[in-house]
Amino acid sequence: MNDVTQAKQIWIVSDGKPGHLNQSRGLAEAIARQREVVISEQPPMSRLQALRLCFSGFLPTLDDKPALLIGAGHATHLTLLALRRLYGVPAVVLMQPSIPMGFFDLCLVPEHDQPPSRPNIIPTRGALNRMQPGAKTPGSGVVLIGGPSKHFDWDEPRVLEQVESLLAAGARDWLIGSSRRTPASTEQALAALVGERFVPAANTGADWLPEQLGRAEVCWVTEDSASMVYEALTAGCRVGVLGPADRVDNRLSRGLEGLASQGQITRAPDWLMQQLSNEHGAFNEAARCADAILKREWL
Repeated sequence: MNDVTQAKQIWIVSDGKPGHLNQSRGLAEAIARQREVVISEQPPMSRLQALRLCFSGFLPTLDDKPALLIGAGHATHLTLLALRRLYGVPAVVLMQPSIPMGFFDLCLVPEHDQPPSRPNIIPTRGALNRMQPGAKTPGSGVVLIGGPSKHFDWDEPRVLEQVESLLAAGARDWLIGSSRRTPASTEQALAALVGERFVPAANTGADWLPEQLGRAEVCWVTEDSASMVYEALTAGCRVGVLGPADRVDNRLSRGLEGLASQGQITRAPDWLMQQLSNEHGAFNEAARCADAILKREWL
């Protein structure tokens, strides 16, 4: 292999938001599993600085440069284009950009956003992530509880009722975790229900979720936490969704409905997961997109 100093560089333009960085890192690390690369993070430029660089008539001569630019989040878009022009290298944007998609070399857009069919657009099943399958512990299961969001109403009594039904349906070593959005009343009720098997979000670190999803055979997620559904699938879990009696209709719920129709996930009250298909293969959108990038011979 080449020495690290000769490895090609991937620059992630990061706005500092964990969710956006998780997506960019997921793609970059999937590439790194197939090519020797150096991954680094760059902050976005100011809007004025990026615009000046985009439209400047003079560009400096630079010896060192990245081979690929990656970014997620609206605050990264102008910087991606400015660096693309400065270095003459491809720019990949994750999520639907606020700038016309034709300006980017590749756009990785969740299919629930209904992107147009173009050569520089790849629809993805949900947002990319960093998850990897681990060694599954027989009989293990994890339940991930979210909370109120702008896309979903929070029905605490129904969530607690579904968790009780799930726990009663099968003898499994369950662990239940909450999120930063989970109401205090829901956390208190879960602690009373399962005792030490409940782990509040305040007691978890950055590695807790990857570790739990890596080991768990089964994962149930509340419908508001759509990103965790895709993370659990990527980690190789059998996935079920807890949700309200009345289904909402928005882009996130339509994405989950598509997974359910394909047998990728199941919904409450299918506690024994009989609706899951055994025919689909591994779920790893970051790896699929990394393959598409490598086929373009940008690295």
